[in-house]
Amino acid sequence: MTSAAETHRDVFGSAPQGVWSAPGRVNLIGEHTDYNGGLALPIALPQRTTAACSPRPDDLLRVHSAHEGETVEVPLGEVGPGSPEGWPAYVAGVLWALREAGGAVRGLDVTVTSEVPLGAGLSSSAALECAVGAAASDLFDLGLLADAASRGRLADACVRAENEVAGAATGGMDQSAALLCQEGAALLLDCRDGATEQVPFDLEAAGMVLLVTDTRAAHSLSDGQYEQRRRACERAAHELGVQTLREVAPGGLEEALARLSGDELRRRTRHVVTEIARVEAAVGALRAGDLEEVGRLFTASHASLRDDYEVSCAELDVSVEAVEAAGALGARMTGGGFGGSSIALLPAGSAEAAVDAVGAAFAARGWAEPACFRVTAGGAAGRDA
Repeated sequence: MTSAAETHRDVFGSAPQGVWSAPGRVNLIGEHTDYNGGLALPIALPQRTTAACSPRPDDLLRVHSAHEGETVEVPLGEVGPGSPEGWPAYVAGVLWALREAGGAVRGLDVTVTSEVPLGAGLSSSAALECAVGAAASDLFDLGLLADAASRGRLADACVRAENEVAGAATGGMDQSAALLCQEGAALLLDCRDGATEQVPFDLEAAGMVLLVTDTRAAHSLSDGQYEQRRRACERAAHELGVQTLREVAPGGLEEALARLSGDELRRRTRHVVTEIARVEAAVGALRAGDLEEVGRLFTASHASLRDDYEVSCAELDVSVEAVEAAGALGARMTGGGFGGSSIALLPAGSAEAAVDAVGAAFAARGWAEPACFRVTAGGAAGRDA
């Protein structure tokens, strides 16, 4: 594949001033908890999105996507909520958000390439935002890569870009993962106060693998379904008189459910409260080396997302069932849902059989062949060249 720097030279006529990249992510557990002030446990993927960039003396953003095969020009003065639309919003929105936060940001020439599968629920959008944000930080001397606190501020800007410019009402877990994860570790992220902790995650030493299945089922977080779930959680919190559902303790769940006005709010609340508890249990199990318990928690999480939160789909359910029948300790959908990917915790010796089982299950239903690949915990966004 032609590098981002080479493509940049071809498109814009000169070499970039630098090249930055940011990873996609897999969330091990803790789905739809981030915007509820809860806990999440992502890892950064080895697959990354790369941005070759050069600063401009004016306020024009020119961005070329190798995947889309097009170059788009956007005056920064025209960037704001809902503008521009489509994929350029994730780039332009970051520069807008950094300006809104007081950063002395000018125009850029940007060339984007990516190894993160698009539409797979592996946070290709946050990888794009954070790669561009890292570039802007360095090129405009914003100092937002210096330490965890400054990286957290950059994550906040990327969240604003996605929420307000791109119009996807996501939480901040994806951007935090892209900017704060470390190799060989999962990131325990407390979305109530932004606190983070690195949790060792080395499956190879235990003879295990984490298998991702990209179901190739269409996945989008800007089609309204994600926002509907978020609004339901906000209504439930309002009815319970709490700021977020994080404040509902597992021991008080049944009493809280009895106070809610409808079955939908009860099911959404039950998922969030039990999922936060599953994150805490998974961290304890990882620290104790109890991967069988981690697998059990994966499976329980998927059932909750399927039945109570209703964000799974047939392809995700079948992929989970197939790998578990092939020897996985547990499996679950990962990401926002409505398509995308699942993950499975497997003995290394069972991985190939699991891949075959998923492929056969999809073929039997006449679905497109899924893409299965092993992943390890990668590093955070930064400068490559």
